[in-house]
Amino acid sequence: MPVIAPMPAARPAGIPDRREGADDAMAAGTTVDHLTETYRQHYRSLLGLAALLLDDTASCEDVVQEAFIRVHSARNRVREPEKTLAYLRQTVVNLSRSALRRRILGLKLLSKPMPDMASAEEGAYDLLERDALIKAMRGLQRRQREVLVLRYFADMTEAQVSETLGISLGSVKAYGSRGIAALRVAMEATA
Repeated sequence: MPVIAPMPAARPAGIPDRREGADDAMAAGTTVDHLTETYRQHYRSLLGLAALLLDDTASCEDVVQEAFIRVHSARNRVREPEKTLAYLRQTVVNLSRSALRRRILGLKLLSKPMPDMASAEEGAYDLLERDALIKAMRGLQRRQREVLVLRYFADMTEAQVSETLGISLGSVKAYGSRGIAALRVAMEATA
């Protein structure tokens, strides 16, 4: 982890003021030339790091650019210029985390979309179809109707239907198969 020097409130005696000479000030931290060279050499690797943490290229590029801007702003506080890359990597990771947090918060705050409403015609057609199905179900034998209702409307397994009705598994399969065939015929007759 790079060492970042805190900004002192007052300059101790013996240390020159930064305003006295630009060369003295740059010697205390990372130079613009060093940062430019770091950018040229490590931009792609930092972009790859961001890509491992984020999912879209635009966000990765934004994070890496912001990391360089922040390091550039704080370059005088980086005591050891050779640790600039480590500081950049940590900044990319932190900015990626922040971007993900903002996304998650944005998703939580999004209003839930309204459910798709069927048109009046679709609703009327569905009602007619449902009425035809109910009429066809009433036309089935009692056991066929019981098996189909328990199997498909109550979402029971064949074994559960067998146990509920007190009939064998083979009977459940036979009543179910005959009931579906009878429903198919009845529904085709109404269409």
